[in-house]
Parts: sequence; C-alpha cells; structure tokens
Amino acid sequence: MSLSHLCFYSAFVLSSLGLAFHRTHFISALLCLESMMLSMYIALSIWPIHTHTTSFTLIPIFMLAFSACEAGTGLAILVSSTRTHGSDHLHNMNLLQC
Repeated sequence: MSLSHLCFYSAFVLSSLGLAFHRTHFISALLCLESMMLSMYIALSIWPIHTHTTSFTLIPIFMLAFSACEAGTGLAILVSSTRTHGSDHLHNMNLLQC
C-alpha cells in the first residue's frame, strides 16, 4: 500500500470514528461528514493517475456536487434546529417529535 492510500484510508477512518464517538454538537457531525466526503473525493480524483488510465471520469465532479448539496442542506437543518431548539446539541433533538 502506498503512502497516499494510507493517508486517504486513515483520513476516512478518523473522520468516521469522530462521527461515531464525538456526537455532542450537530456542527461537529457535519464537519466529520464533510471530512469523509473530502477524503473520498481526493481518493477518486487520484485514482485514474494510479491506474494509468487516459479516460476522464466524472465521478469526482458528481461527488463534489452532491457534497456541496449535502453541506447546504446540513447547514439549513442546523440553522432551523438552532432556532427551534435553542442549541445545536444532538441530545436535545428528538426525531419522533414534530
């Protein structure tokens, strides 16, 4: 395994562990999700170089677009939950309440 693969795998694993264990604030969960998407984007962008293919893949561009949509939706949910619940703590939010 090359050093770049190790960096991408460790960034993805560390951000998923951060998402699993550090879930007190909603903004920290969003940052962990963005870190996971960024590591996947960089890995998919570097992948054609490592496989020595000449074709251009659109998967990283689509993933970057979906990541931007996810970030916008997450920030909108953060603002609305802060306005309704008074804070961004995840333990204050109950998904069963309307």
